[in-house]
Amino acid sequence: MLRITVIAVGKLKEKFWTAACDEYLKRLRPYAKVAVAEIPDVDPARAGGVDAARVREGEGILAAVPEGARVILMAIEGKQRSSEGFSQHLDELALRGESDLVFVIGGSDGVSEAVRARADETFSFGPVTLPHNLARVVLLEQIYRAFKISRGEPYHK
Repeated sequence: MLRITVIAVGKLKEKFWTAACDEYLKRLRPYAKVAVAEIPDVDPARAGGVDAARVREGEGILAAVPEGARVILMAIEGKQRSSEGFSQHLDELALRGESDLVFVIGGSDGVSEAVRARADETFSFGPVTLPHNLARVVLLEQIYRAFKISRGEPYHK
């Protein structure tokens, strides 16, 4: 079974974001083992600046990546795919034996160069900027949609 980890900087504070993520995690159970790892966000004022905060967050991100996992960084400049294209890409990765996937959603100031260097690819929802909590919900929804598309199952709206 495919293992997917979403590593996200920051904690979901509002209940509606948590409820949305929990709903998609529940829907994903029949298709893959999906988990979310939250990395504490670092206040740049306390870390010695934005770069130092990114480095500290990056250390947390990299520590949460399972050994041998394929890392997909969510980045506005990343490759854009339709839902069907995303589904096909996940199928291709699985066929190549890439059974451990990690999606990284960085903090509000982006990610460190070390995280960028570790990423095997970048993925984008397009040129729009999404709040990180919404990006997490959208990513989980798109992963769920990808499995439904792959299996030819109807997507219940």
